[in-house]
Amino acid sequence: MVRIQYKSLALLALVGFVALLLSLYNAQQVLPRQLWSDALFHPDRDDIRQIIFYYTTLPRVAVSLLVGAGLALAGVLFQQVLRNPLAEPATLGVASGAQLGITLFSLGMLPGGAAMQPVAALLGALVIGAAVFGTAWGKRLSPVTLILAGLVLSLYCSAINSLLALFHYQDLQSLFLWSSGALNQTDWQQVISLAPRLSIALVIALLLVRPLTLLGVDDDVSRNLGLGLNLARLMALGLAITLSALLVNAVGVIGFIGLFAPLLARLLGARRLIPRLLLAPLVGALLLWLSDQSMVLLAQVWQEVPTGAATALIGAPILLWLLPRLRHSAPPAASVSAPAAERTRPWLWIACAAGLLLLALVIVLMVGRNSRGLSWAGDNLWRVLPWRWPRTIAALSAGIMLAVAGTLIQKLTANVMGSPEVLGISAGAASSVIAVMFFLPAAGFATLLYAGSGGAALTLAAILLVAGRQHFSSQRLLLAGVGLGTLFSAIVTLLLASGDPRLGNLLNWISGSTYGVEPVQAASSMLLALVLLVVMPLCRRWLTMLPLGNDTVRSLGVPLAGSRMTILLLASVLTAGATLTVGPLSFIGLMSPHMARIMGFRRAMPQLAMAAIIGALLMLIADWCGRIVMFPNQIPAGLLTTFIGAPWFIYLLRQQGKGRA
Repeated sequence: MVRIQYKSLALLALVGFVALLLSLYNAQQVLPRQLWSDALFHPDRDDIRQIIFYYTTLPRVAVSLLVGAGLALAGVLFQQVLRNPLAEPATLGVASGAQLGITLFSLGMLPGGAAMQPVAALLGALVIGAAVFGTAWGKRLSPVTLILAGLVLSLYCSAINSLLALFHYQDLQSLFLWSSGALNQTDWQQVISLAPRLSIALVIALLLVRPLTLLGVDDDVSRNLGLGLNLARLMALGLAITLSALLVNAVGVIGFIGLFAPLLARLLGARRLIPRLLLAPLVGALLLWLSDQSMVLLAQVWQEVPTGAATALIGAPILLWLLPRLRHSAPPAASVSAPAAERTRPWLWIACAAGLLLLALVIVLMVGRNSRGLSWAGDNLWRVLPWRWPRTIAALSAGIMLAVAGTLIQKLTANVMGSPEVLGISAGAASSVIAVMFFLPAAGFATLLYAGSGGAALTLAAILLVAGRQHFSSQRLLLAGVGLGTLFSAIVTLLLASGDPRLGNLLNWISGSTYGVEPVQAASSMLLALVLLVVMPLCRRWLTMLPLGNDTVRSLGVPLAGSRMTILLLASVLTAGATLTVGPLSFIGLMSPHMARIMGFRRAMPQLAMAAIIGALLMLIADWCGRIVMFPNQIPAGLLTTFIGAPWFIYLLRQQGKGRA
């Protein structure tokens, strides 16, 4: 044990020494060393260098130490109470909830003056925290359920932020930069505010050591020892959420410090709770100090990168590495609701649904809105048709492709929560498309389709690398996909914070808008959807057999690896084609297959056909509502479907728990 402690001290000393050297070097670039003493005690207000040194450089170091320690303390509390090594403010969605509260406050949507901003952050964190913990509370706070619910609700908060940014991009551009975890300071106010509050939080945590220790063991053991579990959990979670909101209000979202600091503290020998409560804040402070000073150095040779975005880009891959080591509950069932009777004469019902879709298509093309309200096109149809048909056809084809891709993934994984959006495939395709748009602005639909398919395929390869270690575990598949989605979201946030003028138009596409779709792109999208639909019957046997399990599939002579890879590649092309049209923010691929299953379409081909019709209908209605609800402003169809899809995902998680009870 002594040897481990010496190694721990040596490692921490090394991290602190490197951070100190970086801080000294960065400070010297601001102010020569011989003037440090004067600037520290008696800064000359006529010397801009001394003002920057005293009011920016030094407070930034202090804030990085305080925030790093606070995030680590919050991480220890979350992980101890939830018995979940991946729990922290970012992975539980609490940080995103606090950020959303601050966004609403910044736009004047919440009452009060500047003093109410911390309250807005706390309210946002409490709402998302209640949703996440409420989802998993009945299942003894299952680690997998908590992380899935937290990360999906983070995406939901990001969707709301994106919608607000569409109408207030100039007002929120600086907020994007700040909320990405920029630690720039203009005075000592944050230090004066954070230091006593963090000290109080640490004292309260130490006073709660006994109940926290008992919460770290099995619930039955805790009850036998006389501990009121729910009250103790609520107190500890309330402290952790309040601390998280306080830190987000101070510097924005900085992810993964609260995850890695407690983990490193445990690896360094702090096995018991009290040593972890003391060592983890020290580790967190040193990690964020080193990370922030590295970003300061990078800004001198390249450009400024928010520290929070940098920790997310580094932390997400490490999260993927940790996922296979997360303990989990029994694999989810293939269906979470009571199965409906198999639909008789399914193709007759599908024909009726197709007729309903055709009727909806006519209504969408004929009904619009002007300054006087809803209007029927009538004889003016040929005037408005050139404006309406491209976006209508684009929404129609995107809904079909996402629904079919979601059905393929759910059949493959035997998990109704699998979809291109949840697994991060849409985000992977979108990131590749964004890169091509930036470097090849004149790229056509075919080039973007190749790029999007490549990004989706690489995302799938990474997911398979993680999930395959657990024999293609459905839970690992979901967690790996959501982790990758978080990584891509960090990249998009970093781009939004860069202030690049091209992002004003790109934000519409990211949010799922069909407003700027050209006729050629709409026709190409529909052609791609039809071609891939024709290919689907060739996979009929595989889609029927794969949900039966690996052993059954092998005994029937189905090539397991080849069939899986073919289906996943088809899903990636479908996802890329849809993402080119409506962006990555949509849950059509999650909802449509499940709705078809509830209606009694469980066999492969009938479910594919009905899901495609439902997906097309949902996207068509969402696009039409986006046109008329806030006329003349446009609400992207992808965002509207996201507002429905994320709660639907949480509902499925809840139903899954009831099914196992």
